[in-house]
Amino acid sequence: MSTLLEVRSGPAYYACKANVLENLEVKLSRGNIRKVLVIHGQKSWEVTEPFFPSLENTETIFFTYGGECSDPEIERVKKAALEHGADALIGIGGGKLLDLAKSAGNSLQKEIILIPTLASTCAAWTPLSVIYDDNGSYVRYDIHEKSTWMLLIEPGILLNSPINYLRAGIGDTLAKWYEGNALAEKLATKSVCIELAHLAARQCQEVLLTFGEEALADLEKGKWTDALQRVIETNIITSGLVGGFGGQYLRVAGAHSIHNGMTSVTQAHHLLHGEKVAYGILVQLVLEGKFSEIKQLLPIYRVLKLPMTLLDIGLTVEHKAELQQIAAHSVKEGEDIHLLFPNINKEKVAAPWKTLKSLQTMQALPKKAMGF
Repeated sequence: MSTLLEVRSGPAYYACKANVLENLEVKLSRGNIRKVLVIHGQKSWEVTEPFFPSLENTETIFFTYGGECSDPEIERVKKAALEHGADALIGIGGGKLLDLAKSAGNSLQKEIILIPTLASTCAAWTPLSVIYDDNGSYVRYDIHEKSTWMLLIEPGILLNSPINYLRAGIGDTLAKWYEGNALAEKLATKSVCIELAHLAARQCQEVLLTFGEEALADLEKGKWTDALQRVIETNIITSGLVGGFGGQYLRVAGAHSIHNGMTSVTQAHHLLHGEKVAYGILVQLVLEGKFSEIKQLLPIYRVLKLPMTLLDIGLTVEHKAELQQIAAHSVKEGEDIHLLFPNINKEKVAAPWKTLKSLQTMQALPKKAMGF
């Protein structure tokens, strides 16, 4: 691990309020932006179009993305931006699309404006992109030199987002505490920035355990409430601050490496990013021997409908080849699980599957660590 902590706090401008996009052209004009490439998916544009202003004095080129934040897709966006001479890129969509806009924009040294249509990850906040191949398997993550220029959250857009994405966002953001705290526990001393990141990680857990169920119910009712806004901003902002201020010391560890392994098997492709991470939290906690924390989480997972068993992710203990594949990918060279368990191997990662195979076994978890 690099010993240099590079702090990236977040976007230069952030706003969350009704009709926030009405001032978009004023902001673009002040930034001397005359031409923008608007990157969107079909569904993300359908939900955003009623709120997107008519940019009378800004030439607008619309670009429909292919569904993955992959190297070929990044090159396709860059080519379109260069061909049209865009001054800035506007990304409208979920985490993968926002990561795509950040990757292309940073590569071209263009300003980036993000309008999230989902509250499922901190992608709208962080200067980082997760790169997949065109089949959806994890490849790497890239940390960008420059943060996003503007992040604009329109409540009306997020009120039309599918509830399972908010649920996945809760799972992904809970990992900020369980991964970040596990890494922080290994530090002899903490700098001011790492302390801030650690506090943000704790805040993620406290807000989501307190307001998560209420926020999901409010979204289902189509009501913008304090609880819903708290959870959405925790998923996007507080979550982003953990990695922004803590860097490699608090960003990701075991849970995300388990997620990365899960992307390699088709049986888990029905799960969203945060749902895979949520299951990864449980695997990491077994590896740490923190069974009391698992018992604390199980009732919450049940209420929030987050995956708790192999069956929930589309597998059983009989899928030995697939489980071995997940384990092998989780401990590949460069995976962040090694920050937490320097001597981890695929056999050790595969061991918790049986412990977590059913609710019955999870209710009778051992009281001591598993020795690794």
